[in-house]
Amino acid sequence: MVAAGRETDAWVVERPGPMATGPLRPVRKTVPDPGPGELLVEVDVCGVCRTDLHLAEGDLPPRAPGRTPGHEAVGKVVATGPETPGFVPGVRVGVAWLAGTCGECRYCLAGQENLCPFSRYTGWDRDGGFARHLLADARYVYPLPPDERDEAELAPLLCAGIIGYRALERAQLPSGGRLGLYGFGASAHLTAQLAMARGATVHVLTRAEEARRLALELGVASARGAYDSPPEPLDAAILFAPVGDLVPTALAALDRGGTLAVAGIHLTDIPVLNYAAHLFQERTLRSVTANTRADGRAYLAEVAGLPLRVQTVRYPFAQADRALADLAADRVTGVAVLDLRE
Repeated sequence: MVAAGRETDAWVVERPGPMATGPLRPVRKTVPDPGPGELLVEVDVCGVCRTDLHLAEGDLPPRAPGRTPGHEAVGKVVATGPETPGFVPGVRVGVAWLAGTCGECRYCLAGQENLCPFSRYTGWDRDGGFARHLLADARYVYPLPPDERDEAELAPLLCAGIIGYRALERAQLPSGGRLGLYGFGASAHLTAQLAMARGATVHVLTRAEEARRLALELGVASARGAYDSPPEPLDAAILFAPVGDLVPTALAALDRGGTLAVAGIHLTDIPVLNYAAHLFQERTLRSVTANTRADGRAYLAEVAGLPLRVQTVRYPFAQADRALADLAADRVTGVAVLDLRE
């Protein structure tokens, strides 16, 4: 049990702006008490997502002053509020991006809770995992059974993995199809492995030479520059890089009837599209908005049996600002992870 009034370490977004301006600041906070339906989680590790970078730099304006980022947190329950059946102190859990929905709107009732107008998100609406303790709604927490993977390899699955899973579903890749991945960071390197396990041929298109090397090590069919053409027409593509200029490039690479899914929450402006070159022949452009809890459960169940390689770059908790700065400068190959277990 955590003593009342105890303080904990956390990072907060003080003044959003470029990482060179120091938008992230370490602070001390009082450990919160869990209310009805809530869990208090002691964080062991937290993945560092590009969405955290968007929040720090102001592409996503913080929903409250001094918000703590982080939505790929793995830790142990240390206290429970009323109405949290199935959770007891000591249980290992994952706290992910989706933090709450209304449960009553037409989207929630239709199984599309990711489109709920009242949805709330960890590290944006609620304080997240760049802290030693966080509160979470028990209904949106993933119990994590014993696993041979280290917590630092589990954390990226909670967003990078889940959003990649949803993007792959939205891309409508046919069985045995040809998939293009534009950008090859945290989410893409996990999605590539899932797609190949399903029998797909995967082509990677990304600007970073080190990322292209990693892609080839993982077994993709080809790895080229972001604006290059793949060696064959694509049945589907996913845009992970938050670069709108790549949308027409990816659409032009699609075969007839192909689909491009845009996976990011933030994207720079898309240039004017040419109907004949980019959309005719029933090519489809689709966005990806967050995920449902059903997505999370399905993804975690599917990859539990796969020899998934999770490429991590680990940072001590005291260097959270450096982790985001490295992500902004494209110095991270794979997934940056904060380790709070020191």
